[in-house]
Amino acid sequence: MTVEISDHFSRILSAPVYAHLGTVRPNGEVQMNPMWFEFDPEAQTIRFTHTTTRAKFRNLQANPRMTLSMTDPENPFKYVEVRGRLADVVPDPEGAMYVRLGQRYGNPDEQAPDDSADRVVLVMQIEKVNGR
Repeated sequence: MTVEISDHFSRILSAPVYAHLGTVRPNGEVQMNPMWFEFDPEAQTIRFTHTTTRAKFRNLQANPRMTLSMTDPENPFKYVEVRGRLADVVPDPEGAMYVRLGQRYGNPDEQAPDDSADRVVLVMQIEKVNGR
């Protein structure tokens, strides 16, 4: 399924801005956390670094639906919301994605974290994009 992503939304998704990722907890409450991310326009996916030991990972194992939102860095009255599902979990025991994202977000000397052994890349398949 191909999703239409406007140039405006693509610009926001390509910027190194913090996004808020929402997942559903087992009791139905929404868990929201700020996240680093990487947008792949060709594959229409968004990738995150995470670990297998945290609640967000368990939430996504039980319910793969997720929503990501971020504010336009050039105009705080504009935003993009991306809805999708967990499409893949890729092991990353060296923490390479963490390092790459740390560099993307402004730390050229980013090092792999202590929890690298538990690191994975969460791949979100984009299903819907909206905002203003």
